[in-house]
Amino acid sequence: MPKATLAVIVGNRDFFPDRLISEGRQDILKLCGEMDIEPIILGENDTKLGAVETWEHAKRCADLFRSQRDRVEGVLVTLPNFGDEKGVAETLKLSGLDVPVLVQAYPDDLDAMSVERRRDAFCGKISVCNNLRQYAIPFSLTDLHTVRPLTDEFRADLEHFIGVCKVVNGVRTARLGAIGARPNAFNTVRYSEKLLQESGVSVSTIDLSEIFGKAHKLADDDAKVKAKLAEIRAYADAGKVPQASMVLMAKLAAAILEWMEALDLDAAAIQCWTSLQQNYGVNACALMSIMSEKLMPSACEVDVTGALSMYALQLASNQPSALADWNNNYGDDYDKCILFHCGNWAKCFLPDGRIQPADILAVTLGEQCTHGAIAGRTPAGPVTFARISTDDAMGMIRAYVCEGEFTDDPLDTFGSRAVVEIPGLQELMQYICMNGFEHHVAMNASQTADILAEAFSHYLDWEVYYHE
Repeated sequence: MPKATLAVIVGNRDFFPDRLISEGRQDILKLCGEMDIEPIILGENDTKLGAVETWEHAKRCADLFRSQRDRVEGVLVTLPNFGDEKGVAETLKLSGLDVPVLVQAYPDDLDAMSVERRRDAFCGKISVCNNLRQYAIPFSLTDLHTVRPLTDEFRADLEHFIGVCKVVNGVRTARLGAIGARPNAFNTVRYSEKLLQESGVSVSTIDLSEIFGKAHKLADDDAKVKAKLAEIRAYADAGKVPQASMVLMAKLAAAILEWMEALDLDAAAIQCWTSLQQNYGVNACALMSIMSEKLMPSACEVDVTGALSMYALQLASNQPSALADWNNNYGDDYDKCILFHCGNWAKCFLPDGRIQPADILAVTLGEQCTHGAIAGRTPAGPVTFARISTDDAMGMIRAYVCEGEFTDDPLDTFGSRAVVEIPGLQELMQYICMNGFEHHVAMNASQTADILAEAFSHYLDWEVYYHE
């Protein structure tokens, strides 16, 4: 599979030299080959030079894009010269595409300002963007106003844009699963399905008893159970977990996965505190960790918007995400805090992880029914945080994003845990509290906050706080 499939519009004005268009088109095709991007672009003979300038060109290009609309993830507008502002806007309008758009314009060279080589794309880009605004078409810009395609600067722009496309398109079609009811004590994870649906996010629900029923019907020697049992044993050290608990975990995993696959779900949130332990006999943390590691984000406490936050981070980075509690201060260092959860973080966060009872739950419920949590420490490295929340009173979806660093500072505690440093952490905590965000936050070992902020605010039309 290519990294991305992008529709490409080459803008042209006829009184500029033809060679600029031919050269620009070749540059874009070369770059797409280097970056493993599949371009959907007019052939050189479909219109003059394969560019878009007239109404007729716009119709032909739009027809091409419509024929491939199920595959198009974004649109790249390239301006080797001034370009035709109406041609670009009308192509996008006629195509019916509702995907991110990136506008790139070539720079002029000071020693090539003659009629034969002058581009004026610096000016043309402003006109194209003006028209896109008039047509109510959201778009993205390169970091530099003008930039050549075959440069490191534009490659970075394009990588960023592809990330934005992945987040926008993935969220708009996301299918989430809610397994069980929200724990009664956790009002904080309430959310609005209707607000999510307005953004294209669908939620399917199932009662926890139905999952238990499916799991209990599976025989110990069922092929699916045996396969899951082997997967759990290979995933992390489970040497101290009783065989009976391992079998229960394997059956639960098989039942959950069967339901998710039947509904094509991308992520799920599971009721775990404390019905799962009391009525089934294990923790689901290790199963959730395995799912997240396999890029099927799994959140606890039926935190559906937490699962969506994990999924958005995963789309931006193509790496597993985890859900954590903003849990403890780190001594008197006001830019550091401790992240914690019972133990459902993906293995990439816990290279030393081992499967064991959930320490906190075991205090009140006993070890015998709390096997299945993963304990470990996250090593130093980059991290991006994100939280999506439905603000029901305001009838809107809100989010915040920020970046920080996992640190190797001393930490003597249990569960899935990490120490993180975020410049201006106290300001972030003020914002979270004053704006009613949840105590859970999704995290990803990447630096992708700028991608998420642009995708959320620019294309999904959510209110976003970017803590920089």
